Amino acid sequence: MDDRLQKKLEEVEARYAETLNDLADPAVLGNQDRYREVSKLHSELKPVVDAFRDYQAAAVEMSDAAEMARSEEDAEMLVYLENVAVEQRKKLDDLETELRVMLIPKDPNDDKDVILEIRAAAGGEEAALWGADLYRMYERFAERHGWRTEPINTSITGGGGLKDATFSVKGKGAYSRLKYEAGPHRVQRVPKTESQGRVHTSIATVAVLPEAEDVEIEVHDNDITVDTFRSTGPGGQSVNTTDSAVRITHLPTGLVVTCQDEKSQLQNKIKAMRVLRARLYQQQLAEQQGEQASARRSQVGSGERAEKIRTYNFKENRVTDHRVSLTLHSLPEILDGSLDEFHTALIAHDAAESLASEGD
Repeated sequence: MDDRLQKKLEEVEARYAETLNDLADPAVLGNQDRYREVSKLHSELKPVVDAFRDYQAAAVEMSDAAEMARSEEDAEMLVYLENVAVEQRKKLDDLETELRVMLIPKDPNDDKDVILEIRAAAGGEEAALWGADLYRMYERFAERHGWRTEPINTSITGGGGLKDATFSVKGKGAYSRLKYEAGPHRVQRVPKTESQGRVHTSIATVAVLPEAEDVEIEVHDNDITVDTFRSTGPGGQSVNTTDSAVRITHLPTGLVVTCQDEKSQLQNKIKAMRVLRARLYQQQLAEQQGEQASARRSQVGSGERAEKIRTYNFKENRVTDHRVSLTLHSLPEILDGSLDEFHTALIAHDAAESLASEGD
């Protein structure tokens, strides 16, 4: 372990000790906000400190075994001590890698709720049908993780596909996983309308926005215009009978958000404002990161067939994530929300890149 990593870990250990003292302080115990803040920090630091102490214990055991081996005359005991030293050396290497990953700064948005936008791109009606499949896939994925989904706005085509759909996913850690779904998703399959059995390639794009709190993004009334109109999609008896649908235009940026899924004009406006704040928050993040285009544009690309983050091939029962070159032959399970194996590989890939850049 190099000196820089050692110093970082010693600082974490010292900060952890401070949280233990704070949690025993009557002044902290009597302040609920402060107690929650310290408890959260304590729980975040504890896994790092535990791993660091495991590392220190393995280092001592390896050193002791090596020291004893130098003066050991019994051949059987010598082999045992040498094996102990080798095992502890491997344990040290594994723990050092684990500790470096633990020290990578956490994305501050990882625990946020999410707003997803799915849009049919290249491929016509088949792309819209594919968009509907992706919607169901994310609903099932959310169910697997105990998260709640809420529709915000949907535009259904005559063939039953989704021209576009916006919905939220609420649950701890939703963004930490779903952020890896942002981008063009390519499907290769024979459409139901294809009489000659030819495989078609279509694209649906997915944008993943961390949901912003009111205090993070403030939208002034004089910066928006609100238009109402009659709903044209699902919505029960209110469809085509009342002006319940809402369109909000953010004048400074030109962003436009539409919501028509609720029967109440007020409910549609509230949902539309949530989407608007999320898009503005994403733009703000993009500007802070020095990107030239908006984050949403960088996520979804142009929607052309050549662009993709993942390919779903029905004939070969194959799904390939092109960012990590991982192919799984379990397409039905994946469409039923089994995405964790992809996310695990993508998280490891990000960690490796962060470690590499840290070493430069």
